[in-house]
Amino acid sequence: MIIPDILQTISSTLSQKGAKAIIVGGSVRDYFLDIPAKDFDIEVYGLETIEELEEVLKSFGRVELVGKSFGVLKFIYEKEVYDFSFPRTEEKVGRGHKGFAIKIDGAYSYEEAARRRDFTVNAMGYEIESQIFLDPFGGREDMEQKNLRHIDDKTFVEDPLRIYRGVQFCARFGYVMAEETKGLCTIMIEEGALDELPKERVYEEFKKLFLKAKKPSMGFELMRKIGVLQQFPELEALIGVEQEPKWHPEGDVWVHTMMTLDAMAGLKTGDEKRDLMLMYAALCHDFGKPSTTEVIEGRIRALGHDKAGLAPTQSFMEKLTNESDFIEKILPLVEHHLKPSIFYHDKSSKAAIRRLSTKVTIEDLVLVAKADFLGRTTKEAKIGEYPAGAWLLEMAKSLDVADSAPKMLLQGRDLIALGLKPSKQFKEILDRVYEMQLDGEVSTLKEAVEVAKTLVQSAI
Repeated sequence: MIIPDILQTISSTLSQKGAKAIIVGGSVRDYFLDIPAKDFDIEVYGLETIEELEEVLKSFGRVELVGKSFGVLKFIYEKEVYDFSFPRTEEKVGRGHKGFAIKIDGAYSYEEAARRRDFTVNAMGYEIESQIFLDPFGGREDMEQKNLRHIDDKTFVEDPLRIYRGVQFCARFGYVMAEETKGLCTIMIEEGALDELPKERVYEEFKKLFLKAKKPSMGFELMRKIGVLQQFPELEALIGVEQEPKWHPEGDVWVHTMMTLDAMAGLKTGDEKRDLMLMYAALCHDFGKPSTTEVIEGRIRALGHDKAGLAPTQSFMEKLTNESDFIEKILPLVEHHLKPSIFYHDKSSKAAIRRLSTKVTIEDLVLVAKADFLGRTTKEAKIGEYPAGAWLLEMAKSLDVADSAPKMLLQGRDLIALGLKPSKQFKEILDRVYEMQLDGEVSTLKEAVEVAKTLVQSAI
C-alpha cells in the first residue's frame, strides 16, 4: 500500500515510542478495489495519552484540536489534512447521532476498536511499520465474494445511518447485502430506527449514492426490499402504477424510474452540484403519475402528471434538505420534462423556445428528458439517441438561450432616459417589451426603446 512519506516518518517516530500507527477505514478498502486513496485516517495504538500523540504530530506540522475530546486530532502537512485518532469504543446512551458515550484508550487491541465499525469491509487496517494488513472480521473474503456484512449486532443497531450507508455501498461497489445484515436492517426499520436521523445525514448518503454509483437503482431496489421506502411515500407510490405498454414496455412507473435514474447516471456532467440536481430531477420526474394515471378508451394515460409531480417532489425534497434554492431548481425540470419531445413533435416556434428558457435551463432539461427517454425498453431507447433533445438543444443554442433566458434588452435606465420615474407603469413597460423580445418582435435595444416610446405615449 502506497502512503504519503510524512505518514511513514510519523509512524517510525511513534514506533520508537513503542506505539503503532495503523491506517484504517475507507482507504484500506479502496486499496483492494483499486480506487486511489484520497483521505487517510490513522489510529495510533500504544500511547497512554492523546497529548503524547499531539506532541509527536506538532513536531512535523500543524495540529487542530477540534476533535480532541473524541480522541481525534487533525494534522495538517503541506495543505493535506490527516485524521489521527486514539482507538475508542462507543456506547449508545441517547437518541440521535450525538447520543454516544465514547471511551478512548490507547491500550485497546485493534480488534476491540474495529468492532465499533459498521461493515467488515470497513474494518480492515494497514499497519504502517510492519507493512501488514489487519482483517479481524474477514472483510477481504467478503470483498472477494461481493458481500456486505455487518460486524456486530449490538454496535450496528446503535447508528441507524448505517442502513443508508449499506445501501450506497452496495450500489457503488456492486455488493449484495448479506441476509443477516438485511434482516437486521429490516427489524431496525420496523422499530422506527430511521425516524431519529437528521435529514442532513440522510441527504449525504443519497449524495454518495447518486454521484458515485454507476447504477443508483441498485441502492433504491435495496431500499425497497428492506422497507426504507416507508420513509418516502412519494417513492413507494410509484410501485405498481401501470403505464401504456406502447410507450413503456419495461413495466410500471417504479421500474421506469429506476431505469431513468441509471440513464441519468450515465449522462452526468462532472459538476457535482449540477449532477445532484439532475439526478433528483430524474428520480422525481414521474411523481405525478400515481395521482393522474387512468384508463381512457382502453389506453393507460397520465394526463397532467408533469404539473401534478410538483407537490410530491417538493414534499420529498423537504424530507432531505432545507436548501430551498436547490429544490427550486429541481421543480421546473419535473414540470417541463415532457417539453423537449412535445416541442420536437410540434416543431415549436422560436418564441416558444425562448419562453421555455425563462422557466427552465434548457441544457439541463434536455438531459433529464433524454434520461427519461432512455429509461425504457422501446426500440428507439435501445438505440441510445434522443432526436428530440438534440433538436431542441440545437435550436436553443442558435437562439443563445441554451443555458439561460435572453437578457432584457430594455433596462430601467433606458426608461429613466426617456423621462419616466420608477412606478407601476415602469414595470409594465419593461415586461411588455420583454414579451415582444421573446416573441421576436424586438431584437435590438434601438427597437426596444422605440416601442417603449410608443407605449409611454399611449400610456399602455
